[in-house]
Amino acid sequence: MASGNGGSAEYAIDVQGLGVRYNLRLTRKTTLRQSLATIVRRGEGERTFWALQDVTFRLVQGESLAVIGPNGAGKSTLLQALAGIILPSAGGLEVRGKVSGLLQLGAGFDQELTGRENIMLAGAFLGIDHRETERLAPGVIDFADIGQFIDAPLKTYSSGMRARLGFAIATSVDPDILLIDEVLATGDQVFRVKSKARVLELARAAKAIVLVTHDMTWVTEFCNRAMLIEAGHVVAEGEPEEIVRIHQEHSEASRLRKAAEAAALLGTDAAAAAALGARPPGAGAL
Repeated sequence: MASGNGGSAEYAIDVQGLGVRYNLRLTRKTTLRQSLATIVRRGEGERTFWALQDVTFRLVQGESLAVIGPNGAGKSTLLQALAGIILPSAGGLEVRGKVSGLLQLGAGFDQELTGRENIMLAGAFLGIDHRETERLAPGVIDFADIGQFIDAPLKTYSSGMRARLGFAIATSVDPDILLIDEVLATGDQVFRVKSKARVLELARAAKAIVLVTHDMTWVTEFCNRAMLIEAGHVVAEGEPEEIVRIHQEHSEASRLRKAAEAAALLGTDAAAAAALGARPPGAGAL
């Protein structure tokens, strides 16, 4: 996939010093003079954002790695890099084997096509020949269990139905490596139990699995390794129970910090109102 690293043949995934950088252009209304000045000062109006920095880990077949962390930490970016959707800006990664990714609801689907037609489309996208996709289709349809909607346009599906179909497709192709991004939180309880059983089946078949989730039950009951990412950096990696504990401690500390900042801001507003002789917002009548 991306740049290789020597001696990694035993690993399903080998990530060394991975960094992903985005160049963000700051948009603003400008006059003609300001626009000309920007051309002269090349690079002004742009800034660099590192979604991931110095991420290093290895995964062997049969391991299930949970990637957890707050929103915006870089978890989904990591999966996209592993899937080959985005390229590393620094470091390198090597992924060995057939990869199947369920990275977001409806990813790669055509909303105008039926569910059945989208199965065939997904097969082509995954590099499966038409005859093999036709062979797999009945099993996909049975597992998704969306009834007559299989012949309805995807735009009529609920998010749960799209998730069921996407999961059924992604796990039907016998992947060596399965990438899952939070989609297992969608759908009814029966399907969640069914999807968990399917993933466990893949794990027992010595597949390598990387799972991004906010469901700590999944982390502790299903995964044998966990990684905590915050602000694009790996903060901790190890036993799932320990990493979940660290994550919960960090989340609570963040919540308390934000509450203190909000209280300080409210206090500042009240002090300013008092200095102006006005009553603070929400104060009752005398």
